[in-house]
Amino acid sequence: MSGPTQMRRTDLVMDEARTQALLTRAFCGRLATVGVDGAPYCTTMLYIWIDGRILMHGSRTTGHLKSNIDHEPRVCLAIDEPGSVFDYGRFECDSGMSYASVLVFGRVRIVEEEAAKQKFFDALMSKYHPAETTRPRSFYPRIDHITLYALEIERLTGKEVVLPDISGQWPALDRTKTPNARPPSS
Repeated sequence: MSGPTQMRRTDLVMDEARTQALLTRAFCGRLATVGVDGAPYCTTMLYIWIDGRILMHGSRTTGHLKSNIDHEPRVCLAIDEPGSVFDYGRFECDSGMSYASVLVFGRVRIVEEEAAKQKFFDALMSKYHPAETTRPRSFYPRIDHITLYALEIERLTGKEVVLPDISGQWPALDRTKTPNARPPSS
């Protein structure tokens, strides 16, 4: 892996239970890959976190994503959940945002087994379309038209900024980063 292996902002580390909860409930992730020419590529993916790995799918046809994964299976998946903007100081730039995010680093492999694809789609439908339906369940006539990707997790980090309660926000508490600054005269 490139770059540091530890998070720089250790004060923002999200515990394992909250990291796993975000992985379970988040709507989508952005998968970053690298092409033969070294160019980065990032695409939004629906996913399922199951059995300790991330499963995603795409077309069976070779396109940008599949070409990149065939070239370099190392990827990064970013998942986030925005919170609220809050003020922490007396200037407009003294604003923060609560959020939670997870970065998943690992290698992608293609899964060919029909039973694994069936399990994936059952879980995908349960996550994204849990409502009762009169349509046949667990029937996927185009299952052979997809590529199932399994992201085997090598490193996982969770990070969050929790929304401070009102007593921890400005004006109740002034945490400006530039206490000696003076706005220009109007």
